[in-house]
Amino acid sequence: MAENVFDKILAGAIPAPRVWEDEQCIAIRDINPQAPVHVLVIPRTKIETVDDVTEQQKGLVGHMTWVATEIARREGIADEGYRLVWNCRRHGGQEVTTIHLHLLGGRSMKWPPG
Repeated sequence: MAENVFDKILAGAIPAPRVWEDEQCIAIRDINPQAPVHVLVIPRTKIETVDDVTEQQKGLVGHMTWVATEIARREGIADEGYRLVWNCRRHGGQEVTTIHLHLLGGRSMKWPPG
């Protein structure tokens, strides 16, 4: 697997202020936010797409979801609502080949999303 921007952020080669950090994942603000709150939750374990998540890694995905909800509470958007998004591959909108969970909130979300 080729090194990408998230690998470099995790290694500290690219600075990115962290909203959350623990032994399983980090969370950073998106550099091209699509909502007033747009945070990316990135696992420390390299997984290219959500299709590549193994049964042994399903706890990591659950933890990432919990982290996103905790950040939503801390950011003050939990009561009004927010959106969690997993993009998978090119047609799904995945631009970086490392799974990451988008937390978007702070405004009303439209449906369908696009």
